[in-house]
Amino acid sequence: MGAGLGLRLAASGSSVVIGSRDKERAASVAEGLTVAWPDRRLDINGLENSEAARCDTVVVATPWEGAVHTVVPLADDLAGRLVVSVGNALVRNGRELQAVIPPRGSMAALLQATLPGSRVAGACHHLPAAELNDLDTALDCDVLVCSDDPEAGDATMRMLSAIEGLRPLYAGSLASASAIEAFTAVLVTLNVRYRAHTTLKIAGIPESHIEQPRIPHPHGERAR
Repeated sequence: MGAGLGLRLAASGSSVVIGSRDKERAASVAEGLTVAWPDRRLDINGLENSEAARCDTVVVATPWEGAVHTVVPLADDLAGRLVVSVGNALVRNGRELQAVIPPRGSMAALLQATLPGSRVAGACHHLPAAELNDLDTALDCDVLVCSDDPEAGDATMRMLSAIEGLRPLYAGSLASASAIEAFTAVLVTLNVRYRAHTTLKIAGIPESHIEQPRIPHPHGERAR
């Protein structure tokens, strides 16, 4: 998911940094992405996590069990920055993946509690990783975004809008993250049962209502 999202953002014109505890590993992943698409102009570099944490927007795409352990040493660098949580707390039970409830109810809310100085948003939980990593595959997905900070939610939606085929939709405060993250288990079960790569599409929202999204403030105010 992390590599695929970085690839799509780079293809849309963003400058992307892949972070890792091992700088050489990060550089190898970044090189692999650019080599795989020689006809594309991709600005992707690999750096240590401490350097990647200084980017304007930081996507936490580690396995969910290691997310808190990864960000705690970076709390000072992440202070004031937009942090996007894409992790889902899932465990395997036979052929199924089932949702578990992490502390605070969701990974996004847990990261916000762990990083009180950062602006955390949850997003991208239902995107198909395989399709993200194939730039020749057209995307047609809705992305549910939630945050307690309206500006963080709006910034996340603008970032995702740059990726062709994604339609970000504001789905509320981080209180919504628990249901959003858990639903990923349902999509994975459908994928296994029907040998498919499911995506999420929400019907009934006119495009005219989301061209200039207005995100409700958790306490009732509104902000663009």
